[in-house]
Amino acid sequence: MSDDPANRTYIESLKLSDFRNYSQLALELDGRHVVLTGENGAGKTNLMEAVSLLSPGRGLRRAPYGDIPRVGASNGFAVFAALQGMEGPVEIGTSAGGDAENASGGGRKLRVNGANARSNDELLEHLRIVWLTPAMDGLFTGSGGDRRRFLDRQVLSIDPTHGRRVLDYERAMRSRNRLFSEGRMDPVWLDGIEAQMAELGVAIAMARRELVAMLSNLVAHAHEDSPFPQADVALEDFVAELGVDTAAEREEKLTELLRQTRPRDAAAGRTLTGPHRSDLIIRHRAKNMDAARCSTGEQKALLIGLVLAHARLTGNISGHPPLMLLDEIAAHLDEGRRSALFDLVDDMGGQAFMTGTDLQMFSALGNRAQFFNVADGTVVTQSAAG
Repeated sequence: MSDDPANRTYIESLKLSDFRNYSQLALELDGRHVVLTGENGAGKTNLMEAVSLLSPGRGLRRAPYGDIPRVGASNGFAVFAALQGMEGPVEIGTSAGGDAENASGGGRKLRVNGANARSNDELLEHLRIVWLTPAMDGLFTGSGGDRRRFLDRQVLSIDPTHGRRVLDYERAMRSRNRLFSEGRMDPVWLDGIEAQMAELGVAIAMARRELVAMLSNLVAHAHEDSPFPQADVALEDFVAELGVDTAAEREEKLTELLRQTRPRDAAAGRTLTGPHRSDLIIRHRAKNMDAARCSTGEQKALLIGLVLAHARLTGNISGHPPLMLLDEIAAHLDEGRRSALFDLVDDMGGQAFMTGTDLQMFSALGNRAQFFNVADGTVVTQSAAG
């Protein structure tokens, strides 16, 4: 890992209360990578999910907060972490899911260094988190919505304002759709909503395009002998169809397009043009083949390569390597690729949390990691595999 502690971000202490199957947990870490092994269902991914809540959003499972507290807990869950962040030492606490909050549909609370945070976006001032989970294995063959969420998560790591833009756009679009469903074709209301949607929609599309361009540039300069195949990425969206170059012209064009398509969208009951319809196009570079047509093993390797490229890009842009959450990362890799993966992750310079059922799979990490066994909501230190 990086020899420059000033640029490293890592968790030093993690505490959970009534989180999934953990009643109470206190974990002390020393800055090395963290390997969690144990049987399926022991709580390894639950712990990773807790760490993922140190970033904006609903975490790596995207679960409603009311589903997270331990069964029987009435006060909700709490996660606390002390870490070396991008701006130095910081303490972050987040909680949600108590009975009162569940009844009112409330969100989660967030405190940074003991003070209420301005918003969840404040977390990005201290830590960037990148993750890879088994649920993402179907990215290439799944829905466009899955790929948009994946892309937006990647954009958020380099543009902290992106998440707010997406939420505001979706809120405005729901308002437009509601007017249609109620038969209220009020031009004044629709003009205002569509102007907001156009401004936000163009900004969202351009942020996505910038991320894709930077990823493509990184891939173009990558070593061809990488153990993980390189992916060519492109964005399929409405921007090219607008036929204009500047942001102001694009906003004007999209506003007019939304106005013209009101009858069509009202009949469909939804908005049919905008960044919510975009898709991420991914191809296996060496084979010049759509990722969806590749074998399952090739898709897994492509996804790993794409996530690693994004992690490196995040570090390059922010000046601090991201914290990586790699769930069941070694399960379908041979020994050579596992060893290469660990070296690549270590070269990133940040801390990584990794899970698996077999301790021996992580032997190549040696003393670069702390090893823990997870069983029935408990976590205990264990020796590295020999």
